[in-house]
Amino acid sequence: MSNKLILIDGNSIAYRAFFALPLLNNDKGVYTNAVYGFTTMLLKIIEEEKPTHVLVAFDAGKTTFRHNTYTEYKGGRQKTPSELSEQFPLLRELLDAFQIKHYQLENYEADDIIGTMARIASDDGVQVKVISGDKDLLQLAGDNIEVNLTKKGISEMVVYSKEVIEQEMEITPLQIIDLKALMGDQSDNIPGVRGVGEKTALKLLKQYASVENIYEHLDEITAKKLNENLTTYKEDAFMSKELATINQESPIEITVEDLKYDGYDTNKLSTVFKELGFQSLLNKLDGEVDVEEEVALKEINYEVISELDESIFTGENAFHIEILDENYHTEEMIGASIVNKNGNYYIPIDVLEDSAIFKKWAEDDTKEKYVFDAKKMTVLLRRLGIDLKGVTFDLLLASYLVNPSENNHDIPSISHRFGEKEVKTDEEVYGKGAKKAVPSENVLYEEHIIRKTVMIHLLKQQVEDELIANKQLELLTELELPLALVLGKMEATGVKIDKDRLLTMGSELSERLSVLEEEIQELAGEAFNVNSPKQLGPILFEKLELPVVKKTKTGYSTAADVLEQLEGKHPIIEKLLLYRQLKKLDSTYIAGLLRVIDEDTLKIHTRFNQALTQTGRLSSIDPNLQNIPIRIEEGRKIRQAFIPSEQGWKIFAADYSQIELRVLAHIAKDEKLQQAFKQDKDIHTQTAMDVFHVSEDEVTSNMRRQAKAVNFGIVYGISDYGLSQNLGITRKEAKQFIDRYLESYPAVKEYMKDVVQEAKQDGFVTTIMNRRRYLPDITSRNFNVRSFAERTAMNTPIQGSAADIIKLAMIQLSKQLEESDLQARLLLQVHDELILEVPENELEEVEKLVATTMEQAIELDVPLKVDASYGDTWYDAK
Repeated sequence: MSNKLILIDGNSIAYRAFFALPLLNNDKGVYTNAVYGFTTMLLKIIEEEKPTHVLVAFDAGKTTFRHNTYTEYKGGRQKTPSELSEQFPLLRELLDAFQIKHYQLENYEADDIIGTMARIASDDGVQVKVISGDKDLLQLAGDNIEVNLTKKGISEMVVYSKEVIEQEMEITPLQIIDLKALMGDQSDNIPGVRGVGEKTALKLLKQYASVENIYEHLDEITAKKLNENLTTYKEDAFMSKELATINQESPIEITVEDLKYDGYDTNKLSTVFKELGFQSLLNKLDGEVDVEEEVALKEINYEVISELDESIFTGENAFHIEILDENYHTEEMIGASIVNKNGNYYIPIDVLEDSAIFKKWAEDDTKEKYVFDAKKMTVLLRRLGIDLKGVTFDLLLASYLVNPSENNHDIPSISHRFGEKEVKTDEEVYGKGAKKAVPSENVLYEEHIIRKTVMIHLLKQQVEDELIANKQLELLTELELPLALVLGKMEATGVKIDKDRLLTMGSELSERLSVLEEEIQELAGEAFNVNSPKQLGPILFEKLELPVVKKTKTGYSTAADVLEQLEGKHPIIEKLLLYRQLKKLDSTYIAGLLRVIDEDTLKIHTRFNQALTQTGRLSSIDPNLQNIPIRIEEGRKIRQAFIPSEQGWKIFAADYSQIELRVLAHIAKDEKLQQAFKQDKDIHTQTAMDVFHVSEDEVTSNMRRQAKAVNFGIVYGISDYGLSQNLGITRKEAKQFIDRYLESYPAVKEYMKDVVQEAKQDGFVTTIMNRRRYLPDITSRNFNVRSFAERTAMNTPIQGSAADIIKLAMIQLSKQLEESDLQARLLLQVHDELILEVPENELEEVEKLVATTMEQAIELDVPLKVDASYGDTWYDAK
């Protein structure tokens, strides 16, 4: 087979693809439309042309040797959209995955690289195909050289050989240079000869062949105006010819042999396709990958360990314990495994728990361990009396930090995203729902556990590399990973619950709900099921003739937002809203807490979600302690059930004061806002003074309330509509209020503008610790969708940074408590609040330690402030 070289004009094709396709984002918010179009073209070329050699040439920069001749060369071109320019690094990464050579040369254009390589290859008898969207390259067509120009976007190509050009244009490929010299080229800002268009230029070239020959016979041109223009702009004509000529003697440092192409590596390419979100293109590769996957699934070896010895733990070990259910506080452990450079080892749980050698290794801080979910491993090992240390990598947390918007961070999903498919899903092995069970054949689940651990070991470097590229490795190693171990200890410790108090509260609530139900029915004028929207709807909107807010397919909507809009229109509405709040308290929190109490210890062991929220904030489940409603007294009283686990101890609560506003002052660098915090002023009173232009003693309670609403509204990216709803004022008044606030704090206004602009440019926003949140909708054409993304861009750095700070405080406080002789223990984290249980005789020392640690967790331009208190219950610690 003869050699075939494909030369691709990288910049030209990328531009064509970008403008031919709508803006596309992957799940990280990164623009990908140009890369996607380029990829589809590449796959088609490789399939149809079967090249032996390929090169993609790029422009090296804006300035080339042509600017020495004419400084205004390409001067009229618009700036490359940032949405396109940010795709060029991705394009190069894609070409590397394709194993295709790409090249650029300082001071030269891609055209010059292509022209030079085409000349060299064709002289050696290599068949050359040039692919571009730029007609300038038609001048290269010749023996062994064919130019393909994109027609519609990049989906269709028109093939130009030397013969086709001569037939269609009636000039030779080289005369295309003379054509541009005469008529100019607006896109490249080549002047040409004023007054000479394409028709005139072609007529002149048919008669005189070249620019040089035209000027040798200038006296033969009788058309007065044309002769005059040719004479006046002679210098421009020759300069334009020089500018239009592709340099085929460029000093390139690559040879034809360097461009040899042996095809792409399917696994490498599928990894990049996953990262870019090219699912449809990924499906085209699946046939090849599936074959490899089947082979991989059959080719794993492991050893079942009946007795552990130290020789198994070699160097860096990936370690995993498998449980069947999500609730690792109570579920049985199935088995464990160790994977390192020497082999794969399956360890039955009874061998693990009886091994002093394993305990010594697990508790050795100098022995590096890679895991999936360090928090879970910490809890499970504490059940065996082992204090896990030395964890240096957590695949779950690393994957979460790489892309917090990803829905699934289990091992199979992460593996597939990084191009590895040698592990089945848990559902494939254990089934799902009520049918979930450990297979009767040991080999099925042993091998599954081994494969998971192999993935942890195998993917460690790849995921770390991505974190390093994002400058997020420190976020993993210095924040999330140490925090996981702290949270694991907190979960294992649990918090004591006064069960009798909960039962009493449940009885009291039931009585209160019965009374409310009777009152609602009395106001309705009839008995009905208060919990039935189908029965409630007609009573509210037909019998009581309240205005209909919203309808559903099944009738009237009686959702909470509908009832809130009807407040004040009838006494029944307030009763209904209170009834629903108390009903939720009873079912979700009273009954919910009673359901998860450990009957032996009377403790609950909530599970903190560390890899869930996109802001980095922790949440909790089984039970959810973040959402206990505390705006009503009945909700706050639930905290009375949270008590110390030992006699003579107290519940201690420490809460960051207005941390998000302090973070805003720091990030926005607003001097007035910073000064208020430095002087320890009441920030809401200060804001009211600034916005209403009054003195401190003139600030009314209503002014302060409004200032507080806008202060926190700014943090959460509130709109004029949102503020108007909160304050019960018109949107116009709310907008005026926000405008006055931003006039008072100009740096905050600048921050809000800048952070949105940066998000549009980068596709993401970051926190103090460089946590990322990707915002793919920030450039949406839909106003509402885009507006939400813009508000998210404003508030995520604030909320996320506040989350980072309390996490740092937890790590530092846990370390301080460990290193001291204090018995005090961290129990819970709820938003900006830390809950501890403390012996009474340690209260004074702990109060100082907690305040100092939390306030000095990180250095900001404003001081952090902590409010601390303690009592016999969490409710009393206020």
